[in-house]
Amino acid sequence: MACNRRDLVLSSVDKLILIKENLTWSEALRYCRQNHEDLVSVHSEEIQHEVMNVVKGASTAAVWLGLRHSCTVGIWFWVSGETVCYHNWAPGNGTSEEDCEPIVRSGAVQSGGDQRWISRPETDKLNFICSRY
Repeated sequence: MACNRRDLVLSSVDKLILIKENLTWSEALRYCRQNHEDLVSVHSEEIQHEVMNVVKGASTAAVWLGLRHSCTVGIWFWVSGETVCYHNWAPGNGTSEEDCEPIVRSGAVQSGGDQRWISRPETDKLNFICSRY
């Protein structure tokens, strides 16, 4: 599933790569792990600012992050293994009382507006950001 150069939008330091392909969260995770490092984990305001710059080129209203919800323990976590300490949730999103039926929820960032994080069904097909950290 290689993409050509015009499908990539690189950050100024080439650490974040916007992939303008519409994939489910699991497909995006697999793509990033096979071709780069991982789906991006936003554990600081600095990385959030980089994400905000990169998502401006997205072709979908939201863009997948490496953020996942566990219904078993009722928490959000980053695929990189870090806990969610830094938050940038849009109002009404990111609560521990996520609707766990019938589809797992994953985190995305809005590509427009104030670019806050939102909870989406993992089956949505969105652009996504891979990291090279």
